[in-house]
Amino acid sequence: MADQTLPDPGVPAETPRGGLRQWIDDRFPFSALWAAHLSEYYAPKNLNFWYYFGSLAIVVLAIQVISGIFLVMHYKPDAALAFGSVEYIMRDVSWGWLIRYIHSTGASAFFVIIYMHMFRGLLYGSYRKPRELVWIFGCLIFLCLMGEAFFGYLLPWGQMSFWGAQVIVNLFSAIPFIGPDLSLWIRGDYVVSDATLNRFFAFHVIAIPLLLIGLVGAHIIALHQVGSNNPDGIEIKANKDARGNPRDGIPFHPYFTVHDLFGLSAFLTIFSAVLFFAPTFGGYFLEHNNFIPADPLKTPPHIAPVWYFTPFYSMLRATTTTSVHLWMAVLAAAALWGAWRLRRSPLRLAALAAGMAFLLWAMATVDAKFWGVLVMGGAVISLFFLPWLDHSPVKSIRYRPKWHFSLLILFALDFIVLGYFGISEPSPVGYWISVTCTFIYFGFLWLMPWWSRLGVCRAVPERLVYHPH
Repeated sequence: MADQTLPDPGVPAETPRGGLRQWIDDRFPFSALWAAHLSEYYAPKNLNFWYYFGSLAIVVLAIQVISGIFLVMHYKPDAALAFGSVEYIMRDVSWGWLIRYIHSTGASAFFVIIYMHMFRGLLYGSYRKPRELVWIFGCLIFLCLMGEAFFGYLLPWGQMSFWGAQVIVNLFSAIPFIGPDLSLWIRGDYVVSDATLNRFFAFHVIAIPLLLIGLVGAHIIALHQVGSNNPDGIEIKANKDARGNPRDGIPFHPYFTVHDLFGLSAFLTIFSAVLFFAPTFGGYFLEHNNFIPADPLKTPPHIAPVWYFTPFYSMLRATTTTSVHLWMAVLAAAALWGAWRLRRSPLRLAALAAGMAFLLWAMATVDAKFWGVLVMGGAVISLFFLPWLDHSPVKSIRYRPKWHFSLLILFALDFIVLGYFGISEPSPVGYWISVTCTFIYFGFLWLMPWWSRLGVCRAVPERLVYHPH
């Protein structure tokens, strides 16, 4: 007969034998999760300044959720009451002004952090194999964040909120065949109205945040599955010690939790300075026109989105009949080059000719507004394909030719210039600069399979380059 361990009659059955932690572990894998994602998750030991922004994004997401909950307690999603409820929060709710400014400043801080986080990915090739899914989840987060900001932008029911939503929703009407019905469905009415406000409120408060939190979780899980990238672009899992731990890695906790706490303290200092001394940031975080109630009968002289949307808005505004003709010329030149490459394959050549003829016909006949929407959307969607566009033999910019870094800086400056002209009033000079910058933006991305192969790369070391400090 097999031995059986009998319970100690002096110990109640419900008493945890290993303490509270063991009692929890028997019912929920707390210790296993802690070890897998913190204490035994090995991160490269040479992570630098650019690696603060991932943890900061999580902190700002928490700030936005918590401040948003308190705002919703007093906000009225009604076209007749929305603007007044925001003023009530600012004037009569205890610390309401602070909660609103935390939320509005947090929105801009979120985009600053996300843009810096994405730039880090471009610097060190964080989108390259095996991190394609990490990058795709990140791009989906960016897309959801844009939707969340757009839906929330209407809620104050100010002049710029109202007319900004009107302009953006009207863009969908440019889509052939389904456009008018689609824009009507999005608004829930023939104009931006109470129905639109209620829909946007539901998306901003419930639907998008749930999706955003789920995608953040997927992003972190995918990251911890393949491991963090580093400034050298070296896979630390390829070099392990006798215990199976990466030689060039250190446990995330406590080393990088302390590292990130320092970054968090610096961020909160800057965040608080803006929050208390310049909460509207000169009209860039909270526009002056949004302190005026929405008036459907009075259009503002200049309509522009919040600063973090302006690069894409600038591309939209730069897409006119003239620039569409320029796009047609570029595509025709690309088609001629492709035809020369396929000259020995008649079937492929015929397919290319037919497809390009149809595309050029569509560009010549469909309204430029539709192509503007396509350019604006394509500017975001193109980022999803970066893992397959970059054909460089090395990941990190550290070991690529120096002119690759110059191209990356040009791309970043190009994005900033687009943002500047997107928020500025239209002008002939601004138009042509925006057109040029739009071509540079897409040229950087879609010519990457060719230019990323060019030049002589430096030898990548076998171990991380790390200097103790």
